[in-house]
Amino acid sequence: MTPASEPTAAPVCLGVHSEVGRLREVVLHRPGLELARLTPGNVHDLLFDDVLWAERARQEHDAFAAALTSRGVVVHYFADLLAQALDQPGAREFALHRLEPATRFGPALAEPLHKLVLTADAPRLADALIGGVLKRDLPAGEVPSLLWHTLAEDDFLLPPLPNHLFQRDNVAWVYGGLSVNPMAMPARLRETVNSLVVHRFHPMFAQALADGAAELYWGGDEPPAGAATVEGGDVLVLGNGAVLVGLSQRTSAQGVELLARAWFRSGHVRRVLAVELPQMRAFMHLDTAMTMVDVDAFSVYPYLPGAPRSFTLTPATDGVRVAENRDFFAALAEAMGRAAIRVLRAPIELHEAMREQWDDGNNVLAVSPGVVVGYERNTTTNAFLTDSGIEVVPVSGSELGRGRGGPRCMSCPIARDPA
Repeated sequence: MTPASEPTAAPVCLGVHSEVGRLREVVLHRPGLELARLTPGNVHDLLFDDVLWAERARQEHDAFAAALTSRGVVVHYFADLLAQALDQPGAREFALHRLEPATRFGPALAEPLHKLVLTADAPRLADALIGGVLKRDLPAGEVPSLLWHTLAEDDFLLPPLPNHLFQRDNVAWVYGGLSVNPMAMPARLRETVNSLVVHRFHPMFAQALADGAAELYWGGDEPPAGAATVEGGDVLVLGNGAVLVGLSQRTSAQGVELLARAWFRSGHVRRVLAVELPQMRAFMHLDTAMTMVDVDAFSVYPYLPGAPRSFTLTPATDGVRVAENRDFFAALAEAMGRAAIRVLRAPIELHEAMREQWDDGNNVLAVSPGVVVGYERNTTTNAFLTDSGIEVVPVSGSELGRGRGGPRCMSCPIARDPA
């Protein structure tokens, strides 16, 4: 079991009703086998820029989790949730069907993969589904498969999923429900399978769904495929029945429209703001450019265009109504039911700002109104937020930050109060 884990404890109440209300419970993924399997040969295919020092990354992640628990946040670890879900009836068959081993590897190789998924003990299987499956991980014996004979012992059948570190993206809790998201990049598609297993079969989530205390926003347990992509780093829960979504490298207009329709059908969401972001890696998700730090305040990358193009989506009898906004930040304040909001842009020259954005200077996680967790290395942004009345709880990110994700990226709130 991972440190500080309480995966079987029932949350106070499943649902995320704001970005800054008191954070009650959160899911993290402590770096495991998958991070140790990053190499110079696969690092870019797996969407990382460098090979991280796995041991130090785990130490930093433990300190991040400790910072949250010290503020009263209950931390659940994804690998533990997955292992517990895999022990529930039907969970392994559900996962196996979605891994499609016969189609992916051929019928002869499907049999040993079936055996691994159906017979391995749950913690080992969870490690394999996250950390990857090598040829030598399969049950021993000669397999009448051409693919099997072409593979070396250390070749991957299922590649590792190091981006599970960023729990924000493949699941998004919005008010009283969740979306298990259709991911944009091939290297992350299997994360959705693991998250479906957790949310469909783990008793903590399955019971809430069965009782109607939570719902799947796509209207079923399968997200759409194709061009309709959504990732949770682009989704901010504003409160007042409003949601802000970034149109980014990873979240498409088609995905936002489909999800907005599901949100509107739920009755929890009345308005969706969609804002266009520069199509570049530094602006991978909306939360690399802006996050909410208080009930009326956002930390914003200083060189984000002052008037980004944005749209407001509202329910209509035939689906959604779309209107372009004249002023993004005015529309944001209106959606939140406020006369004005504070847009906190650190006074910083361009090159330093670009460095701090690359180091996730604006990617902070609120634990309560006006209190956020952020990487200590972003000294200028942190000092400016402090001077603006925001308490910054600093955590080390020398290794974690090289994965291009900050405290908000690494966390999936499952229980958060209204602001």
